Amino acid sequence: MKLAFSTLGCPNWQWREIFATAKDLGVDGIEIRGIENEMYAPKIRIFDDSNYQATLGQLRDAGLVLTQLTSGATLGMPDSPAAGRREAMDYIDTAARLGVPYIRVMISPQPQPEPVDMEAARRLYLELCDYAKPKGVCVLVETNGALADSHVMREFVDGADPDSSGVLWDIHHPYRFFGESPEFTFRNIGQYVKNTHVKDSVYKDGKLSYRMMGYGDVPVFDALKTLKAGEYQGFITLEWVKRWNKELQEPGIVFYHYVSYMKYLMEQI
Repeated sequence: MKLAFSTLGCPNWQWREIFATAKDLGVDGIEIRGIENEMYAPKIRIFDDSNYQATLGQLRDAGLVLTQLTSGATLGMPDSPAAGRREAMDYIDTAARLGVPYIRVMISPQPQPEPVDMEAARRLYLELCDYAKPKGVCVLVETNGALADSHVMREFVDGADPDSSGVLWDIHHPYRFFGESPEFTFRNIGQYVKNTHVKDSVYKDGKLSYRMMGYGDVPVFDALKTLKAGEYQGFITLEWVKRWNKELQEPGIVFYHYVSYMKYLMEQI
């Protein structure tokens, strides 16, 4: 298993800071979810036609990869299917140009469950997978919202083309919102999991409160053991939601702690 962090956790950093930190920490990859004030990956300057080759060369020379382009495209909200389709297709096209294997889509914008049009979402998902297949990109749907229920997720992705579909297992959400153990979740969807997100949290005064790794009660170690037993070889990516929660600790502290903590856990497996 390999380590990465999402740029969601460092919203004020320029690319040179993101790259330098990844290199210094010895992680294996960087997930793109916005850089500075630009959230839309197809519009990020370092990925435009005049800069992307240099960016990819910089990463290659450092032994780093871009693990995923994480879109905000939602598939199950009745008022925005066209917007979700267009954003996902833009991300697929950009991922193909950059050689990034995965993009992320969601059923709904919030991590907790909310009403969605599941049938329309699945039709759109299959359409996106068909669009992505000849481009060599997989459309990963995240375990968020109603799809954090691993039974529902299994039904959602079952039958999709395995070459262009898959699950982004956000380890936090099935546990936090549906009470699933990592073992339970992986039994249901393990065969579809191609990438992961990890974060820690507690419930405090009836409210979800994010914590640095090991300071919450999310069973991260159990998830790592489950992934290893399932011979998962992909990335474990810290999704520190600093962009949405400005009061959270600064990325320089959090990223260093994440790498140290995860390496310690991996040594214990």
